Amino acid sequence: MTKQEKNLWYNYLRKYPVRTLRQKVIKIFIVDFYCRQANLVIELDGGQHYTPKIQKHDMERTNFLESIGLKVIRFNNTDITNNFSGVCTAINIEINKRLGNIQND
Repeated sequence: MTKQEKNLWYNYLRKYPVRTLRQKVIKIFIVDFYCRQANLVIELDGGQHYTPKIQKHDMERTNFLESIGLKVIRFNNTDITNNFSGVCTAINIEINKRLGNIQND
């Protein structure tokens, strides 16, 4: 796990009331975090994710995961470093939307 993944895991997701797994294998992919109850994948992207080759791979991966009913949300490592509480709020909102606890926009 990267420093940002560890931060998100140890300081938020590990204690989150809806169970979330880290480094979960889903078919042929390993996702950073997975919340089965909300059918949600949370990905953290470092700088290497912004090259054309990796962006293409990420898009194919996202399309596959969405084709099996999962929602994929992505944050970059800078978001974790500079706006940790905002990332946590966004994750909380998305999980609650997916669980039907709040209205979709």
